[in-house]
Amino acid sequence: MSNAVQYTDMKDSGVKWIGLIPTTWRTRYLKYLFSIEKRIAGELGHTVLSVTQRGIKPKDMTERGQFALDYSKYQLVYVGDFVMNHMDLLTGWVDISQYDGVTSPDYRVFVNTDSEQYISEYYKYIFQLCYSNRIFYGLGRGVAGFGRWRLPADMFLTFTLPVPPTNEQTAIANFLDEKCNIIDALIEEAKSNLMDYRKWKDSIIYEAVTKGLDSDVVLKDTDIPFVGKIPSAWRCVKIARVLENSKNGIRVGPFGSSLTNAVVSSAEGTVKIYGQANLIRKDFAYGDKYVTEETYERLKEYEVKPGDVAVSMMGTIGKCCVIPEGIDLGIMDSHLIKIRLNELIVPAYFEYVYESYVVFSQLLYLSKGSIMTGLNSSIVRSAYITLPDIPTQERIVEYLNNKLEIIDAIIAKKENLIEDLELYKRSLIFEAVTGKRKVV
Repeated sequence: MSNAVQYTDMKDSGVKWIGLIPTTWRTRYLKYLFSIEKRIAGELGHTVLSVTQRGIKPKDMTERGQFALDYSKYQLVYVGDFVMNHMDLLTGWVDISQYDGVTSPDYRVFVNTDSEQYISEYYKYIFQLCYSNRIFYGLGRGVAGFGRWRLPADMFLTFTLPVPPTNEQTAIANFLDEKCNIIDALIEEAKSNLMDYRKWKDSIIYEAVTKGLDSDVVLKDTDIPFVGKIPSAWRCVKIARVLENSKNGIRVGPFGSSLTNAVVSSAEGTVKIYGQANLIRKDFAYGDKYVTEETYERLKEYEVKPGDVAVSMMGTIGKCCVIPEGIDLGIMDSHLIKIRLNELIVPAYFEYVYESYVVFSQLLYLSKGSIMTGLNSSIVRSAYITLPDIPTQERIVEYLNNKLEIIDAIIAKKENLIEDLELYKRSLIFEAVTGKRKVV
């Protein structure tokens, strides 16, 4: 905790997540401060609202995405109401609405029963802290692995809240508004810089894998969208052309109960399960999901080996990673596609091309513009890649490894700065709303 001004007299709140509170504060069940409302609209014509981590926003009805068949079955929301996505305690959120409208009947709308005694802005910080610090998550019910980890109404209503004197609630909310606005501005600036460096990195990769390293080389037009001109000695081929063989060179991870019901802990299993988190982190030591030797023999066709390329199948398409040497024996899960390459291409070069604008744009087009729809082996096979000879590929890989090392270091620093600022913000909110920091 930071060197903040503290209250002189503290007492045990009796609640683990709150800890000590000032002796002038008390605690109460949430149901004595707020009530859940379920007001079905019964008619069309209302503004449709979405709960986002940037606030409750009117939904853009012209965007691609999921739309309800009948918005008359949505529930009414008025200015000042709280709306929370209690069905997803991992990536969901809660906020105070600044709009009249309707929102999903699956969300939870609740209202302040005495806004003069209980300051909504103070409790907004508490509820959002309960998401960001996974406090609500610890009370959840459901199937966490499938994104259905909800907070039941009874657990919500009997959740214990701190209750400072009203003037202190107002002071804490004002203090956090001021401090969080400053922190948020710093975070946004760092994110903007981070985006600039990532764009710079992407442009360097794109130029290398489409134009090569010789600025004087003669170019030819491929007539393939998103690829454009390439050196005259290069080829532009579908990914299918660089697979180990047309049948087994690419394989989608096992679906359904064949793997889900076979997952065990490291104490029970010896064969690791690799998934999207390993790919995105580029860390194959991460994770604690395993299967037994018996299950491995049954699912051996899904084994990943060093030199294979793991491709993200859904959510964050356009991500891939060459499986490194020294990994534990393992199989992939249903979120990955495994690619085995032939002698025409260097795996590290394939990784650079696949993660470049060249392939990403094609995948986005072939998957009908939605990065959440997901890929299949047919889509991946159909995407075009640039293919110079092996010595040229190796030179490009060496050039990019050296060129991007400095940029990656800067990106890592920016990412760490953002993480530190977000951590400081959460810590500041916790200290203020639980009385560990005196702001009055």
